[in-house]
Amino acid sequence: MTARLIDGRAAAAALRQRVAAQVATFRAATGRAPGLATVLVGEDPASAVYVRSKGKATLEAGMESFSHSLSPDTSQADLLALISRLNADPAVDGILVQLPLPPHIDANTIILAIDPDKDVDGFHPVNAGRLAIGLPGFVPCTPLGCLMLLKDTLGELAGLHAVVVGRSNIVGKPMAQLLLKESCTVTIVHSRTRDLPSITRQADILVAAIGRPKMIVGDWLKPGATVIDVGINRTDDGLVGDVDFASASQVAAAITPVPGGVGPMTIACLIRNSFVSAARRENFAYEDAL
Repeated sequence: MTARLIDGRAAAAALRQRVAAQVATFRAATGRAPGLATVLVGEDPASAVYVRSKGKATLEAGMESFSHSLSPDTSQADLLALISRLNADPAVDGILVQLPLPPHIDANTIILAIDPDKDVDGFHPVNAGRLAIGLPGFVPCTPLGCLMLLKDTLGELAGLHAVVVGRSNIVGKPMAQLLLKESCTVTIVHSRTRDLPSITRQADILVAAIGRPKMIVGDWLKPGATVIDVGINRTDDGLVGDVDFASASQVAAAITPVPGGVGPMTIACLIRNSFVSAARRENFAYEDAL
């Protein structure tokens, strides 16, 4: 069998179009546009590309983009002062501090300083707690995008066995929480898991987010599984995922490519979260497929 491709670019374009339509209604009703502030510290090329892409997508959705580019030697105190101003700015609905930060700045301290209700990245412990106990909050954009792709592909997820490969705070843990909320049976595996292939072969849904190029091969999959590959690894062969696409696509029923799978959904979900933040702050009724 040959797996069906899960087209993240098409899904992201559709989500951004839906958000843009609601942004237009929001602007007409409130007299203002939702605003997203991005903060980039330093000159990491990949981070700069991501921030530019996020700013472009924000403007295309009819929202305001506030970009702050700081020098690599910016002090932690100065960054905290900027976040404090953004927290207090009524024009700013979402705050995104691009990671990684320079070594002299503690990322956890910065994340804690962001107003949880403007934390559109979903990294603040308050939002992590809200997700864990089922309260409204912001979910990290990558796992949120993965969930949307899964629901578009499979419809009802209840009762399916989902295996999440990776336990990071950004993807693995929130992904597991989202799948639990959908009534999946969830297993988390990681680098210390014994006989990992025997567990991945049980998965109806496999989400790979471990950061090792082509680690998961076709022989590790249950025939007919749905595979979401979150990995983005730069190799001599170009960008590859955590899943060996060539062998996995001969076993899975559906699979995301790299690139063109999860990546576009991450930015689309950031735009979605920023609009939702504005809507909540203005008590504006909005439609949400989730």
